[in-house]
Amino acid sequence: MDYAKESLKLHYQLKGKLEVVSRAPVDSEEALALAYTPGVAQPCLEIQKDVDKSYELTRR
Repeated sequence: MDYAKESLKLHYQLKGKLEVVSRAPVDSEEALALAYTPGVAQPCLEIQKDVDKSYELTRR
């Protein structure tokens, strides 16, 4: 099998192989702000204070 050729073929077909899907509903500007910027800042600040919180606040 020619892995280089087949890999390119797959990438062209799929336009990449990975996909990011939101676990939170993002159906409004408010929902987006809670899930991302500026909403992401507070969990980051909590993790900065206590790195073990990363297990509670992320999928880590």
